Amino acid sequence: MDCSNDIALITGAGSGIGRAIATALAGNGAVVAAADRDLAGAEQTAAAHDRMTAVFLDLTSDSSIGAARDDVVRRLGAPTILVNAAGWDRPGPFLETDEQFWRDVVDINYVGHVRVSHAFLQPMIEAGRGGKIVNVASDAGRVGSAGETVYAGAKGGLIAFTKSLARELARYQINVNCVCPGPTDTPLFQSLPEGMRAALIRAIPFRRVAQPAEIADAVLFFASDMARYVTGQVLSVSGGLTMAG
Repeated sequence: MDCSNDIALITGAGSGIGRAIATALAGNGAVVAAADRDLAGAEQTAAAHDRMTAVFLDLTSDSSIGAARDDVVRRLGAPTILVNAAGWDRPGPFLETDEQFWRDVVDINYVGHVRVSHAFLQPMIEAGRGGKIVNVASDAGRVGSAGETVYAGAKGGLIAFTKSLARELARYQINVNCVCPGPTDTPLFQSLPEGMRAALIRAIPFRRVAQPAEIADAVLFFASDMARYVTGQVLSVSGGLTMAG
């Protein structure tokens, strides 16, 4: 895929799936802003490719998002690709969680992506080049996930946000789609108890979790011209764990 005419902003690019997406886009020719509130992680991602630059971006701060947008537009230009890949959770029983935890999960996994989309859409639309937005949600948001109830709710909201935003932005030739990973070999997955990890692997028909690069492949499709007539869609990348329509 040729992304040599694209400028991409990737949130959550400091590790895991976000890092794999940033690397894949840069490897296919895009100029990439690898954004994360973990600036050291973003710098490590960016150091792997000369077409990447690290950007500090805190999803929970309007001022941080605004500063990141202004910095990216000034240095690189208006993005043609925006990937909302940042995410966070701490699995456990819903009845053992509290309101501060709920707020943090929703802020990072839903409201933060709304903030970033709102901030970067203005320069994207003004540039008049169209573009692609890809939101990384989760199959937890499609079918639910025990121990991730608030997280599943936030990701379900992101799926609905994707579909509605796709309707609004079609007039600007901006496609908006959503990738829903199943269990993936990320720092979050490795933080789960060994028994939970083993049970998830047994439930997956392929009997393994995804590698971050396999999620990045799906994002790369939606970000490319191969998906120019695809918008408002949700693609599960879960090894067959979820097969609901």
